[in-house]
Amino acid sequence: MAARTSSKPARSSYRCTECGFTPPKWTGRCTECNAWGTVEETGAVPVRTTAAGPVTSAAVPIGQVDARVAASRPTNIGELDRVLGGGLVPGAVALLAGEPGVGKSTLLLDVAAKAASEQHRTLYITGEESASQVRLRADRIGALSPHLYLAAETDLGAVLGHIEQVQPSLLILDSVQTIASAQLESAPGGPAQIREVTAALIRVSKSRAMSTLLVGHVTKDGSIAGPRLLEHLVDVVLHFEGDRHARLRIIRGVKNRYGATDEVGCFELHDKGISGVADPSGLFLTKRDKPVPGTCLTVTLEGRRPLVAEVQALMVDSQIPSPRRTTSGLESPRIAMVLAVVERHGGVRLGKLDIYTATVGGVKLTEPAADLAIALSVASSAADTPLPPNMVAIGEVGLAGEVRRVTGVERRLAEVARLGFTHALVPPDPGKIPAGMRVTEVANISEALAAIPGRGSRPRNGRRNAAGADDRAGQSPVQARSNGVGSPLSTVPADGLELMDGWDPVDPD
Repeated sequence: MAARTSSKPARSSYRCTECGFTPPKWTGRCTECNAWGTVEETGAVPVRTTAAGPVTSAAVPIGQVDARVAASRPTNIGELDRVLGGGLVPGAVALLAGEPGVGKSTLLLDVAAKAASEQHRTLYITGEESASQVRLRADRIGALSPHLYLAAETDLGAVLGHIEQVQPSLLILDSVQTIASAQLESAPGGPAQIREVTAALIRVSKSRAMSTLLVGHVTKDGSIAGPRLLEHLVDVVLHFEGDRHARLRIIRGVKNRYGATDEVGCFELHDKGISGVADPSGLFLTKRDKPVPGTCLTVTLEGRRPLVAEVQALMVDSQIPSPRRTTSGLESPRIAMVLAVVERHGGVRLGKLDIYTATVGGVKLTEPAADLAIALSVASSAADTPLPPNMVAIGEVGLAGEVRRVTGVERRLAEVARLGFTHALVPPDPGKIPAGMRVTEVANISEALAAIPGRGSRPRNGRRNAAGADDRAGQSPVQARSNGVGSPLSTVPADGLELMDGWDPVDPD
């Protein structure tokens, strides 16, 4: 059946000379690129309606579609394959975005070398560096392969020509903001150029069953630069995160049409390149001979992966009318809320103290499960008393002082038990407890602060061991006393800081 079109009265069209956007009517500012005075009338175009036409392929029942075509091919980098859901799918287009200097080019050059083989060639197109610069990096990280092809281009037509010539199975383009099409007058990196370049690469990737990895820039607020349409066009969106002054790098899946988006991959950046870290918990812990005040361990979930992290707090007398509240790796609003709960419901006076809170190893803790660890580290620093060794704290703290249950408690406890920790403070009803792990359930912040020797009362939920037994019998409440600023003082000797071996009564005298 041939397509039929019916013409309607012509209407004026408008186009932005900066980005090429075509709004339905004239406006003083382009709604796409926010440039003023760039929308101009380009003349009248006929309005057409399209009738039904021939189809490219017949529709078939979904059960008859061959799913083997979309089988993933591993990149030989385990942490990246974890986030991708097993590897790269032929014809899939993935976007990797991250801040400058985080290690995107280093990682993808390593991927290009390890994925290249005699049957699967890899083409690496760089638009930001020269070919010699990329070769020097490849020598440094050991990413040399006879089946890895390298070219430096900034024109879309030249990129498509290299694809025709090399016939690669994997294309890596660094970066999509540096490639421009000669058919458009706008500058490289503009919304119109990014749309055109991405659409052209998607067409050639789907037609050739070629996997494509695009590098994307980010803005100062961390979002991907360019039109939002870019994230909708590609099949996979990955964020490469990490502090430039720390070794840890994390790839987080934001969108994945071929797998889950709750997985993360951990990498360590070093002098010889970048390598995956199968067990990154050790990067976030400090090795000490004995416990120190103001530190507490917790377990955060990065996707499905539990990571043990350390929270630190330091308090000193303030020398200014408005005490400082400084954080690193933690959210300032969350810290302010926890400090208010500790002071109001925990009885720890913090109003005249400068408070500094931070995490170890550059990890960022954003989930509420770290609230209890923050509260305990703050109270421990205020009391100048260390928490018991080999103890972790997991739980969300509410404004009423209650400790709320968080997701994945069993998975978190299994991780700390694997690493050798024996004690844990958790919200009520933690679920299955690993063998050899002693867990104390706390319902509010007052019961949690009883973990500090010489302070508070015995948690009413008692102690549960691997068999679920309750051994509250015979325990007496611990009496606490405070110094001039309201911080508790401990009379328990340093060599007796065993949390689960009983909070013996403390003689106030």
